Amino acid sequence: MISYFISDLHLSLDTPKLAHAFSLFVEETAKDADKLYILGDFFDSWIGDDDDNPFFVGIQNQLAQYTQNGLPIAFVHGNRDFLIGQTFAEKTGVQLLPEKSELKLAGKNILLMHGDSLCTSDTEYMAFRAQSRSPQWQEHVLALPLEQRRALAAQMRAQSKSMNSNKPEDIMDVNPSDVAQCFKDHDIQLLLHGHTHRPATHEYDFGKRIVLGDWTDTGWYLRADDQNIALIEFSI
Repeated sequence: MISYFISDLHLSLDTPKLAHAFSLFVEETAKDADKLYILGDFFDSWIGDDDDNPFFVGIQNQLAQYTQNGLPIAFVHGNRDFLIGQTFAEKTGVQLLPEKSELKLAGKNILLMHGDSLCTSDTEYMAFRAQSRSPQWQEHVLALPLEQRRALAAQMRAQSKSMNSNKPEDIMDVNPSDVAQCFKDHDIQLLLHGHTHRPATHEYDFGKRIVLGDWTDTGWYLRADDQNIALIEFSI
C-alpha cells in the first residue's frame, strides 16, 4: 500500500503555476499511489460548493477524473476550505474525512489533521474558528449571493494577513501540550499535519510529528509504504 499526503497548496486564480504543479505531481510523481490524502487548504478559499468560477470547476473536474481512473482521494478540511461540503464530494468522488482521522501505515498508528486546531495559543484565531465551524454561521454565509461571498472571502484573507503579520511566530505554531495530548488521546506513534507552513520532523519521547510544507517555489509531500515514511521537498 503506497500513500501520498499533501497540504497547503492554496490553489486560487492567482496561482495557475501551482495548479499545474498539482497535475504533474499526481500524474508523474504519485503515479504509483494507492491513495492520496489532502490535509486541508488545498484551496486558498472556498465560498461554497455552488461556486461556478471556471478555475474551481476545472479543479473539481480534474479530481473527478483522478478518482474515476482509480485513485482514491481523501480530504481533511483546512482553515481556508472548511466550507467544502457533500456536493463537492459527490462531484469529485473525493472522500471527506473527519477533522481527526486515524489510520495505520508502515506499522504505525497515525493521526491525520490539518493542524490549525493545535494552534491554541492564538486565541484570536481559535475564537474565529469556533464561530466559523458552527452550523448557524455556515448556513448564514452560504445563503449569501456568490458575489457577496467572494467579497467576504477576500476581506477575510486580507484581514488574516494583516493580523498575522503582527503576531509573534510562536503563537501561530502548534501548542506543545496539545500535541502531547493528541498522542495520549489517540494512542498514536505519528502525528501528521500541515497548516503552519513549517515543514519538519519532530521527535518526542512519546512519538514523532511530521509537518507538511506549503507549496510555493517548492512543494512538499509525504510518501508512505509498508516499510518507510519520508517527507520530500521538490522544485515547482
